Amino acid sequence: MRRVAAALAYDGTGFCGFQLQEGVRTVEEEIERALHRIFKEPMTIDFAGRTDTGVHAVGQVISFFVKYDTMADRDVKNALNANLPSDIYTRRVWTVETNFNPRFAATRRIYHYYVLNTREPDLFSKNRCWWFPYPLDIPRMRAGSRYLEGIHDFSTFMKKDKYEDKNPVRVVFRVRVTPLRRPGLILIRVEGQSFLRRMVRNIVGALIRVGTGQWEPQKIKEIIMERTRTALNTTAPPEGLYLYSVDFTPVPIQNYLKNAYWSENDLREDLFCSRADS
Repeated sequence: MRRVAAALAYDGTGFCGFQLQEGVRTVEEEIERALHRIFKEPMTIDFAGRTDTGVHAVGQVISFFVKYDTMADRDVKNALNANLPSDIYTRRVWTVETNFNPRFAATRRIYHYYVLNTREPDLFSKNRCWWFPYPLDIPRMRAGSRYLEGIHDFSTFMKKDKYEDKNPVRVVFRVRVTPLRRPGLILIRVEGQSFLRRMVRNIVGALIRVGTGQWEPQKIKEIIMERTRTALNTTAPPEGLYLYSVDFTPVPIQNYLKNAYWSENDLREDLFCSRADS
């Protein structure tokens, strides 16, 4: 028996998020059901990050044990794709260490958010991006995004959950706002070690307010410093968000401490404690 990792893509439209929930369809449930069919016994998986209802993935990473030593990595990929529903696809499978867990091993998670900034909607893209018909100033959004990079207390950008008490300190490596070749399509790319619940969607919502001129770019720093959810009442809808990729190579966290707004020692300790919260 060996352990493997698998990179998955899925269309989140028909799912109530990734993680198992009783009475609703989830991505995790479908994967474990497929593994049960393949290996003839109940199977559980570990995964790199939770995605909410309606959120998509291009590079979600999971891991699990392969019961049959005769199955090569390619065989596992083919078996999964033969048993998964049409809105989940296994892109790659590779052998990993026995104790590999993508949630704790991940050093960088990259999310893509797509905004369709056109006067008329595209009905065929309505579950793939956020249609936003009002003018957006991309240079202003880029200026605002700089304040998000570094190690900060992101309490303003987290969804509070009475059952969870997560550390709000996170490191954001890069935020990029880029117009794509398709007219009106804007990519907001957010790279970080880990993210709070709805953090990326709230970041996008804040940048949209900067792009419309409602806020000056430096307002982003001000709401970060407030450290309260009431400072931001805009959340981008889920359909534009994609878990794009998960990286497991070392990242020099020390390089990002210079952009912290609070004590480096306190933030370094808090960041260590929150690494796997995603």
